Amino acid sequence: MKYGIIGYSGRMGQAIEELFSEAGHQLVYQKDEAGEKELEKPEVIIDFSLKEAFAETVKVIEQKQVALVIGTTGLDQDDFAELKRLAEEVPVIQSFNFSIGINILSELINKVNQYVDQDWDIEISETHHRFKKDKPSGTAIMLGDLIDRDELEMHSKRLGSEFGEHEVDFASTGEVLTLKHRAYSREAFTRGVLISAEAALDLDAGFYTFKDILN
Repeated sequence: MKYGIIGYSGRMGQAIEELFSEAGHQLVYQKDEAGEKELEKPEVIIDFSLKEAFAETVKVIEQKQVALVIGTTGLDQDDFAELKRLAEEVPVIQSFNFSIGINILSELINKVNQYVDQDWDIEISETHHRFKKDKPSGTAIMLGDLIDRDELEMHSKRLGSEFGEHEVDFASTGEVLTLKHRAYSREAFTRGVLISAEAALDLDAGFYTFKDILN
């Protein structure tokens, strides 16, 4: 597979290149703040840059007409509208978290939702490394969207080099149920990106989530 990375010099960009190289794939396009380099046209582009670069990502995909795998956080409704528009032309796979474990956690939350009512207290907490800018994380927001509450308490910490920890607490007056996921390396995420990029080559144009790919 010939692939490209937008946000190449970032931590995720470097981790993606390492894993993809081990899998035998060829990096032919890279773009970041330092500029753009292209050896030949990629078959799929992966974007883990900043929200501020999103408009440029859209332009690149429109020009090259190739699949997009995007894990950029902080995207708003207008950005998703742009992704849906792009998905009319090419496959677009989006997720705030490409960890298989987080997707299992999502399924567990859906299961718990069947048993807890409005009398239960529910709170979400998340911890990431000091360089992560958005609070709460896109993953915490994604998990919160699974819970049927108008308002939901979320707590964020930015500490050291923590890769990512998410915890959901469900509590009645007599018991507490805690669901927790912790990533110990970036491979927790890059593995899902690899699965998605390889799958994208066989997809028709459309908008997909990582959950769709796993299913």
